[in-house]
Amino acid sequence: MPFVSLRICKIYHFTCTMLQTGDKAPQFALRASDKSLVQLKDYSGKNVVLLFFPFAFTSVCTKELCMMRDSLAEYQSLDAEILAISVDSPFTLAKWKEEQGFNFPLLSDFNKTVSKKYDALYKEFGFGLKGVSKRAAFVIDGQGIIRYAEVLENAGEIPDFAAVKKALNA
Repeated sequence: MPFVSLRICKIYHFTCTMLQTGDKAPQFALRASDKSLVQLKDYSGKNVVLLFFPFAFTSVCTKELCMMRDSLAEYQSLDAEILAISVDSPFTLAKWKEEQGFNFPLLSDFNKTVSKKYDALYKEFGFGLKGVSKRAAFVIDGQGIIRYAEVLENAGEIPDFAAVKKALNA
């Protein structure tokens, strides 16, 4: 369920997202799979589709990012850059990127700081794993304002990319 300009409380069994449409996107600097430093401010003046995903090499994450890879031209026609973040190491992300031919930066939030800032971090994931990125999608405009925010509790679901594209068209 997308959380666009709504605060839905946990008492209704949904997760509250701290960031909403109209909020300033938190800045970050993370290492990419090629070990370069990527900062959100590097994309000033451009739209960004910021994706969080749980783990490289998993079926749903592979499906999601392959969808983005295969539709990159469509996102570029909407003047958008794609950035994808997980808590995997840069080395793991580099191998996965090579195997799948991803054509956008994969960023390592190994220390979990950015996932926390975006309220996209599970306290506990399957198998008792703690501190895994939730699946989430944010559209950030060229001025650094969030125009779409969706944080999913169910890692088996994929963000509403039709809504992402609608936000980019707005």
